[in-house]
Amino acid sequence: MTGLDSWYAYMKSHDRTALWDLLHPDAVFESPVVHTPQRGRDITFKYLSSAEQVLGGPAFTYVGEWRSANGAVLEFKTMIDGIEINGVDIISFDAEGRITHFKVMVRPLKAINMLHRLMAEQLAAQS
Repeated sequence: MTGLDSWYAYMKSHDRTALWDLLHPDAVFESPVVHTPQRGRDITFKYLSSAEQVLGGPAFTYVGEWRSANGAVLEFKTMIDGIEINGVDIISFDAEGRITHFKVMVRPLKAINMLHRLMAEQLAAQS
């Protein structure tokens, strides 16, 4: 199973242990609303599991995929509170298939503003 296969499996199962195992100890997460990269497995896990709670509802779907030798760009769409959200996950994997870098980009601006609020609430709930 490739790292990308493991990511898709996590998105179907919502198994937080599988997500933890998929992350490299030095993983880096880049948010569409936080300026500085978030470094390390702990914070990357917190952001990705929160994002899955906020975005991963029944309307969430991947609509495009572009692969490289060590990563992928996955285009997604979803609907939250009547706002259509379109974005991409840019994921890099190491030789063992673990996520080393995860960047999320989202549009339109009203979706970013809403996600900023919802993610802040979800992250606070995890603390």
